[in-house]
Amino acid sequence: MSQEAGYTPLTRAQLSEFRRRLAKYYGAFFVFLIAFTVVLYLFERAGLPHRFIGYAFIFLTLLLYAFIGILNFTRRLEEYYVAGRRVPAIFNGMATGADWMSAASFISMAGTLWLLGYDALAYIMGWTGGYVLLALLFAPYIRKFGQYTIPDFVATRYGERARLARFVAAICAIIVSLAYVTAQVTGVGIIMSRFFGLDYRVGVFVGLAGVLVCSFLGGMKSITWTQVAQYIILIVAYLIPVTFLSAKLTGVPFPQLMYGKALSEIGQLEQAMNLPAYVQPFKQALSNSAAISAFKQIGITPPEPITVKDWVGTPWQFLALTLCLMAGTVGLPHILIRYYTVPSPKEARINVGWSLFFIWLLYVTAPAYAAFSRWEVLQNVVGQPINALPEWTANWIRTGLLKITDANNDGILQFSELSINGDIVVLATPEIAGLPFTIAALVAAGGLAAALSTADGLLLVISTAVAHDIYAKIINPNAPYGRRFLLSRLMILISAVIAALLAIPQFALIVQLVAWAFSLAASTFFPVILLGIFWKRANANGAIAGMIGGLITCFIYMFWNYVDPRFNVLGLSHLSAGIFGMAANFLLTIVVSLATAPSPKYIQDMVDQLRIPVGEMRLPAPGTAPGAAPGVAPAGQD
Repeated sequence: MSQEAGYTPLTRAQLSEFRRRLAKYYGAFFVFLIAFTVVLYLFERAGLPHRFIGYAFIFLTLLLYAFIGILNFTRRLEEYYVAGRRVPAIFNGMATGADWMSAASFISMAGTLWLLGYDALAYIMGWTGGYVLLALLFAPYIRKFGQYTIPDFVATRYGERARLARFVAAICAIIVSLAYVTAQVTGVGIIMSRFFGLDYRVGVFVGLAGVLVCSFLGGMKSITWTQVAQYIILIVAYLIPVTFLSAKLTGVPFPQLMYGKALSEIGQLEQAMNLPAYVQPFKQALSNSAAISAFKQIGITPPEPITVKDWVGTPWQFLALTLCLMAGTVGLPHILIRYYTVPSPKEARINVGWSLFFIWLLYVTAPAYAAFSRWEVLQNVVGQPINALPEWTANWIRTGLLKITDANNDGILQFSELSINGDIVVLATPEIAGLPFTIAALVAAGGLAAALSTADGLLLVISTAVAHDIYAKIINPNAPYGRRFLLSRLMILISAVIAALLAIPQFALIVQLVAWAFSLAASTFFPVILLGIFWKRANANGAIAGMIGGLITCFIYMFWNYVDPRFNVLGLSHLSAGIFGMAANFLLTIVVSLATAPSPKYIQDMVDQLRIPVGEMRLPAPGTAPGAAPGVAPAGQD
């Protein structure tokens, strides 16, 4: 039987038993993680050097990921691409949470809040709001469609020009995922440079070994079960330091409840130091400083420094970025394919609920990280003699991510003389709080887990876009499965190396790189999938024109504003370029669809069926669809 012929769904009793076994395994792992941390702490107190503690955490977690990957090795297509469609909602929620909470969320979000204050809340609101859209508009319908990839969805829904629609969607998926995975590799490089003392560029390639361990072996099946373990590590690692910091500064170990007090203290310190208010909204000017830095690193003549303050005080950038991140969330291929892995459309909706809960645990804590870290720095670092600063400052100065200059030669650190890269705030918090190095190493392991878990999913999207969508569905439909698997794994390796090369210049903060990926996803997939589900009149010509037009529009605005911020509309930065790409995509899809012939009747019937998000998708009767066969819809019938 063909490996694409379908799968055998689990009964309710089998699913329940499977869920109990998983709870037992991962519960045991949680207990082991806590015990391992305590043992290392005791060794630290006995004099074990810090570098060995760091090695122990990193190697233990990488070995764990390798073990899960080997244990779930598969050559079955259904398991390689969609984990056999048997992942219970709660565990898929944890896997989705790990997939979602990338280096941007774990490492960079709190740092962005540290630097930008109120304006950075657009990231939390946009990413969280995106999941509401996902639950309402996409998740159950995507699951009911029952494909392997998002280009599969596009090719099947816009089946009258399936090959071209699939090809365009595959190229878009590769571009979006490559931008996103570059941010994850940047995070891996930062962690390796601090905790292993490696050069950042070397750390990028060493960290990639961890990525390949997870994604090389068992595709989506091994990635899913690895991501569940990674979620446990990252959420434990994220919550512990800020809990201790809150207890240290306020006496209450609940940072989520106490960061209001931190903001109050920050306000008083800022007033005493004559600093601008941290919580004042809409205060970010447009600048091309990131472009100048990146151009210098890759040997290109940088543009002249430009700062545009015309739109400071207006809400347009904040609103546009929030909307862009919401739409981008719904359009990200590596998140959407997670809904193929659950047993039913009902489980897909439940899965979104669990995903939101697991993500909420981190997102509600990120502002507290920023507030408590800023309070500690303003209170105990700024205003101190430069030759008597805390030890953690020296550790991070060596990485080049923290810079101190005594501009007025008075030997006292002023706030303006302190330059902190936002990507170090979370990683440095254990040291800022005076916690044992064991906790700092645990946080590094958590950051690594966040970066690796997201990188795995993104590399899988890129590899399947090439091996499944372009090669097996367009170039060589008769290719044997062994060759398809080989090509898929080869593409994981190639795309990982390309991402590492792109990460070396550090084009922007991690969170900004991720914002680019969201803009690209909002400009390409969000409109065509939304209209594909809810508007029968949308056809292949419109979808193809929409994806191409949206992508080009987004790229033009993004690049032009990145280099020269004087090019802007209502003060929107390159981070919000997806607004324009999304508008172009909607406009082109609708206008071209109305100007050309409607989709064939079998596709319109398919859309009617899709709108009832229960059960499995069934093809129209034999003979009414080109190449259709009765039964469960095969992946991407071309």
